[in-house]
Amino acid sequence: MQSTLYRASHWLALICRLVAGVALTGLLAVTIADVSTRYLSRVTEGAIALSVSGSVELVSYLMLFALLAAMAANVEKSQVVVEAFSHRLPQSIKNRLQGVFLLGFMALGLVLFVGLLDSAAAATRHGEVTQDLRLPMGPIFQLAAVLSLLLGLRSFIHALLGVIYAAGEEAAHGE
Repeated sequence: MQSTLYRASHWLALICRLVAGVALTGLLAVTIADVSTRYLSRVTEGAIALSVSGSVELVSYLMLFALLAAMAANVEKSQVVVEAFSHRLPQSIKNRLQGVFLLGFMALGLVLFVGLLDSAAAATRHGEVTQDLRLPMGPIFQLAAVLSLLLGLRSFIHALLGVIYAAGEEAAHGE
């Protein structure tokens, strides 16, 4: 069962890294295009007046997706351990404690999932759209909800691995 949990977590992490990579690449492309077209307009004194419509909006939603996906992809490595109380504990107990802490991330992911899913349903029901590009808000909230669910799921998997098997990743130490 331990190897099955590791494999499931690994594949979910790959999916999350892919989403984060695509979102960051898109964010970079929008930013470069926006800065380039503004610079071109300034250099030509407005003769060439190209612009990227809704660039701030695109960047903000792409950043949301990138952050949620990156959090979900790296949740087991994201613990910063300050060893004031645990420095003399055996590694197996530290791993179990990290598993308990990851239950908090699981709760966070599930709360975000439920809230974003509710927002997606309300946005779809009321036909809410973004300000600049007039994109429907429902699918944006749905994707964010799925990424939050992946955060909760991967946190739960690693919480199980930590609590049951005392298996854990190397944590960042706040020394």
